[in-house]
Amino acid sequence: MAMVTYVQAQTFKFNEVELNPEETTFNLFAPSDAKLVKVRIYKDGVGGKAIKTAKMSFNQDKQIWTVSVKGDMRDKFYTFDIGHGECPGVFAKAVGVNGRRGAIINMIETAPDDWCCDQRPVTKSPADLVIYEMHHRDFSIHSSSGIENKGKFLALTEPKAIEHLKALGVNAVHILPSFDYASVDETKLDKPQFNWGYDPVNYNVPDGSYSTNPYDPKVRIREFKQMVQALHKADIRVILDVVYNHTFDIEGSNFQKTYPDYYYRKNAEGGYSNGSGCGNETASEKPMMRQFMIESVKYWANEYRVDGFRFDLMGIHDIETMNVIRTELNKIDSNIFIYGEGWSANNCAYPQEQLGMKANLKKMPNIAAFSDELRDGLRGPFSDDTKGGFLAGVSGMEESIKFGIVGGIQHPQVDMSKVNYSKEPWADEPTQMISYVSCHDDMCLVDRLKASVPSLKTEDGSLSKEQIDELIRLDLLAQTAVFTSQGVPFMLCGEEMLRTKQGVHNSYNSPDSINHLDWDNLKRYPHVFRYYSDLISLRRNHPAFRLGDAHLVRKHLEFLDTPQGVVAFRLKNYAGRDDWRNIIVVLNANKQVEKVSVPKGMYTVVCKDGVINEQSTSKTFGSTIFVSGQSALILYQP
Repeated sequence: MAMVTYVQAQTFKFNEVELNPEETTFNLFAPSDAKLVKVRIYKDGVGGKAIKTAKMSFNQDKQIWTVSVKGDMRDKFYTFDIGHGECPGVFAKAVGVNGRRGAIINMIETAPDDWCCDQRPVTKSPADLVIYEMHHRDFSIHSSSGIENKGKFLALTEPKAIEHLKALGVNAVHILPSFDYASVDETKLDKPQFNWGYDPVNYNVPDGSYSTNPYDPKVRIREFKQMVQALHKADIRVILDVVYNHTFDIEGSNFQKTYPDYYYRKNAEGGYSNGSGCGNETASEKPMMRQFMIESVKYWANEYRVDGFRFDLMGIHDIETMNVIRTELNKIDSNIFIYGEGWSANNCAYPQEQLGMKANLKKMPNIAAFSDELRDGLRGPFSDDTKGGFLAGVSGMEESIKFGIVGGIQHPQVDMSKVNYSKEPWADEPTQMISYVSCHDDMCLVDRLKASVPSLKTEDGSLSKEQIDELIRLDLLAQTAVFTSQGVPFMLCGEEMLRTKQGVHNSYNSPDSINHLDWDNLKRYPHVFRYYSDLISLRRNHPAFRLGDAHLVRKHLEFLDTPQGVVAFRLKNYAGRDDWRNIIVVLNANKQVEKVSVPKGMYTVVCKDGVINEQSTSKTFGSTIFVSGQSALILYQP
C-alpha cells in the first residue's frame, strides 16, 4: 500500500469501540483492499457462538473500516476478523479472560471510590526519584510476606506493603509489564505460573492474572486503579514498564491479524527483523505504529494516572517517536518520567543513528537511559556472571564508577578513554542517567557477588558467617555508589532483604521458589534494611547528592586522588544549597584499610563500617582519613 495511505490514516485515534445506549460503533485500521471485514458480538468473553455479526465498510476519508451495531451492547464482547483470525483489535481497552475478545464496557464503572480525588505526587526533579522495580508476584507471593492478596494488584494496597515501601524510603514503584500478556493462562490461576510479562498481547488493558477475577473485564481495571490510588496516597509514584518493541509472536498478534506486515520491520532480504531477540521488532517510524505508541502512553497516563514509563529495548524505537511521546506527555504532566534501555538485543532494520540508543540520548532531551557502565563497573560484565568488577577487586574500573557518579555527563575529571563501554558522555544532564547495580533482567546483587567475587565462590553456594559478612559489606558498598551518584537511583525489589534467585540469571519463567522474596530475611539481617533505608534518607535529606544539573555537578563535585580500588569525591561549597558545606564520600573495594588524603579540616563521620547516622557526633581531624576494607566512609563539614 502506498505511503500516502499511511499518512492519511493518522487521523484515526484508535478509538476502536464507541459505546452509546442506542448503538455501538466499531472502527478498525486495516488494509483498504481487505475482501471482508467483520465484527462479531458475543455474550461472554470465552466460549459460545456469536450472537451478532456485522460487516464493516471502508471509510475512504478516514482510511478505516467502520460499522455501527444497533442496540445496547454494554457488557458484551467483540472480535474483529479480516480473514486472519479473530482478535480484539490493537487498542482494546477492556478484554475477557486471556484477552481473546474485547469487552464493551462503560469505563466510568471501573473507578474506585474517590478516584476523582486521586492526585499525582509532586516531583520537583527526576533527581528526587528513588525507583523500586518489582514484579507483582515476586513481591507478595511468599507466605512470609504477610500480604493477603498474593501476586495481585491489590497487594500494593495493603498496609504491610505500603508500610514497607515507606519505611524503605522509595518514592516510585516501577512495575514490570502489567498489561495483558500471553504466557500466563488466566483460566488456570489455581496452578502456579510465572512470567515477567515481556510477551505483549493487549497493550492497553491490565493483565487478568494480577486481578482477583480475570473473567470480569471491569475487575482488572478497577483493581489496577486501586493500586495506583493507594500508592499515590502514600506519595509513591507508579511507573509502568512498556514493551512496544515487539509482540509475543507475529502470526498470532493483534497487529498482524488486523493489518498484516504493517507494524513490523523487515530486513533487506524480506524477512522479519529481530532487533528484540524475540522473533520480531515493531516499526515505530511508521505513522500508525508511532501513533499507537503515543495514544497508548497517553491513555495510561490519563485513564490510569501512571506517573512514568520505562521503555523496554528503547534502542529499537526511533528517536522522533520517543521525542513526540515526550512532548505529548508534557501536555498532561511534564513530571511524567520516561526512561528506557538504551540498546537493542540484536541489530535493527533501521539506521542506528536514528534509534533511541544510549549513544543518541542527547537527541532525546528529558528522556533517561540505564547506565550499564556503572552497573558493570561495579559488579562485572553482563555477558559473564563469573567475572567481577570493582567490588571483586578488579583493577581499572574506577573511571567507569566515576562516570556513573557524575550521572553520565561530561566532567573534566572523568577520563572517558578508560570507561568500560562509552568513550564519550551520552547524557546532557545527570537526570538522563539511571544509576543501578541490579534489575530483574540479570542476577540479583547477592547472587552476582557470590558468582564473581573469588572469596565468596563455593561449590554448593553456602557461605560461612565470615563470607556472609563480606557479602553484606560489598552489597552495601555497591548501593552506596548508586545512591550517592548524581543519576536517578534505581533498585531491584528485595535487595533490601538480601534477595537471592538461587543463582538464576534469567528467571523470566522460573517458579516462585526462585523468584519470591523471603521477607524473613528482614529479621535475619535487620541491619541491611536499616542501611538501605538510612542511605535513601541521606540522599533525600541532602540535595548535594541530587543536583539535577550538569553545570552544578561540574562546579561542586570533584574527585580526590586515591589508591587503586578506591573512588572518592567531594561535594563542596554547599552544593545544591545543602546544609553541609562539604561532603566527602569514599568507596573502598579493597579488603584492607586504605588511606586517603582530603582537604585538611574537622569532619563529622556519618557513614562508617556499614552504619549510617546523620546525627552522629563522631569527629575526625586532619588531612588523612582511613577507610575500612570493602566499605564506604561519608564525612561532612558543617
